[in-house]
Amino acid sequence: MKNLFYYIIKPLAIIIGIMPRFVQLGIGDIIYVLLYKIARYRVGVTTQNIARSLAHLTPKEQKIVRRRFYHHLSDVFLETLALSSMSEKQLRKRMVFTNVDEVEKLTKGRSWICAMAHYGSWEYTISYALHTYHDGILAVYHTLQNPGADKFYKEMRERFGAEPVSMKNIGKKMLLSKKDGKTYGVALIADQNPPNSLKKFQWVDFLSQKSLFFGGTEILARKMNLPVMFLNVDKVKRGYYTATFEMLYDGDEELEEGEIIKRYSGALEKMILKRPELWTWSHKRWKRKYPFND
Repeated sequence: MKNLFYYIIKPLAIIIGIMPRFVQLGIGDIIYVLLYKIARYRVGVTTQNIARSLAHLTPKEQKIVRRRFYHHLSDVFLETLALSSMSEKQLRKRMVFTNVDEVEKLTKGRSWICAMAHYGSWEYTISYALHTYHDGILAVYHTLQNPGADKFYKEMRERFGAEPVSMKNIGKKMLLSKKDGKTYGVALIADQNPPNSLKKFQWVDFLSQKSLFFGGTEILARKMNLPVMFLNVDKVKRGYYTATFEMLYDGDEELEEGEIIKRYSGALEKMILKRPELWTWSHKRWKRKYPFND
């Protein structure tokens, strides 16, 4: 029974992936109505998060952001499912990386970290594995409680060459890669509220409020002298995105403790304020209040 999700969602995802584009968009519109208008999925959380973070906007403007966010979230749900049957050619068109040559040159001969967020269509970014000359892309993830869902997402991320690695195993994986003389790009999504079990976190001024961030990105970068790139994403139109890498840390610069996370949160805030509807506002991002001490 625990794997029932997989056997339901897998064939459904394949069917959706081979549907004509106009049909997919129509289904996306239906999901929007179900998600936002009928089920009211986390509308309270979303409304509160937007009001706190975008207080410079009028209530009417905040409502527009909320509505656009749910439209986008519906699209992302379908885009994620479509990855199960999408071709390499299609994915290359859907996610265009603007400065691949520059990134590959800057990180030549060494592993590096790509600091990402739940912004745009984050699952599409696994396609960078199709562009890199490194030994691969490690997609860091938290194991899902539902084994069927975990299996589905793992297979989907492996289709285009990314290697899913659990958060608890990424340090060991990187140490082994260094010993074996291999280099990887490490994809880390670090914009959610850290779980209670995580001991390494940092408070940062972010979107007009004190916010908790994972400390793992900075710890791994410092420990192994890894460059850190921020992935700045933009949505061209429904289902199509561009992504540009921005250097946050070159792997050698002398920095004060916490500076990498500050740079990451600053770059993330700037991206969100530019197009707020593309960030996942439904996450319970601010569950714990400052000052929280574990």
